[in-house]
Amino acid sequence: MTSIYLDNAATTAIDLEVIKVMQTSMVENYGNPSSIHQIGRTAKTAVETARKNIAKHFNVSAAEIIFTSSGTEADNLILNNAVFNLGVTRIITSKIEHHAVLHTCKFLQIAQNVNLNFVKIDPLGNVDLKDLEKLLKESKQKTLVSLMFINNEIGNLLPLEKVTNLCKENSALFHSDTVQAVGHYPLDLTAIDVDFLVASAHKFHGPKGVGFAFFRKGFGVLPMLYGGDQERGARSSTENVHGILGMNKALDIAMLNLEKDRLYIEALKEYFITELKKLSNEIQFNGSCNSNSFKSSYTILNVRFPVKDAMFLFTLDMAGIAVSGGSACQSGSNKGSHVLQEILFNGEEDKTSVRFSFSKFTTKSDIDFTIGKLKDMLV
Repeated sequence: MTSIYLDNAATTAIDLEVIKVMQTSMVENYGNPSSIHQIGRTAKTAVETARKNIAKHFNVSAAEIIFTSSGTEADNLILNNAVFNLGVTRIITSKIEHHAVLHTCKFLQIAQNVNLNFVKIDPLGNVDLKDLEKLLKESKQKTLVSLMFINNEIGNLLPLEKVTNLCKENSALFHSDTVQAVGHYPLDLTAIDVDFLVASAHKFHGPKGVGFAFFRKGFGVLPMLYGGDQERGARSSTENVHGILGMNKALDIAMLNLEKDRLYIEALKEYFITELKKLSNEIQFNGSCNSNSFKSSYTILNVRFPVKDAMFLFTLDMAGIAVSGGSACQSGSNKGSHVLQEILFNGEEDKTSVRFSFSKFTTKSDIDFTIGKLKDMLV
């Protein structure tokens, strides 16, 4: 049976070189990094070497990298730490953030009486920077801004430097969920003065179950998990040694091939857009995903088809084509996409939308087969 994977924004296939590194680690690094004996120290050295190497990719110090189990945990750690440890009483975010941010913010609003404000977004899902500036200036409360760099459903890019500058001008902290960006875009954190960001290895051909949070130097970290003194006291739990080493290798590979992979995937996306437009002039694109690379991620294309078909994704799946109808974290629910519900109106939100997302392993033949199946479905 045909197997075409176009759901890379949900997760990516693990690179074979990453698997080799993890297999070797499983044999050689079986010690607990917290143990003081030689075998434990060997594992500890491997973890700390990976931390230093990962930090170098962002021009930060190793002490600013905290390993977590996922991007979701990293988001939670940062948001909770901002409120419980750094005195934040007000959070500004948007209604189209990942639920790792939205649900955490709403919890903090209820449990800690945090003042939660939502910045306006335009019909394409872009943050209204004038409204953000207005919100920042209208209160003297200790404020955290939390806005994702790349929207995981529609692929819109946030003007990261502009938002960072607005936050600094108004003495606000800035957290960005960069899960869809790390491993795909260069992030020099000496040039971009973001306070906190997150990454998840499985978004750039690394293993699932491991990620990291970046805390700008000078911010203390209050843990959410208690029980040990791992991660310099920031996160109790035995480190996922094999996952960390796999993440390190995956990031090395991604950064080494960044420009080559971008050009290749960008060309595939542009080709897909061209072929989709040939199928029907009624096909639309959600957000800014069919815009240039300065406005949209080259890995994500969210397509709105001129049909209302509850079986659309199932039909594609039966043809061997794996895609999402929105965030994969909600793919088992019938609630629909909160992002599309926020930006689509006048019945457009009822039409079938599909998120196609690409990787270095996607081929032109994958695109051609998918276009052929879509052509049959739209007749």
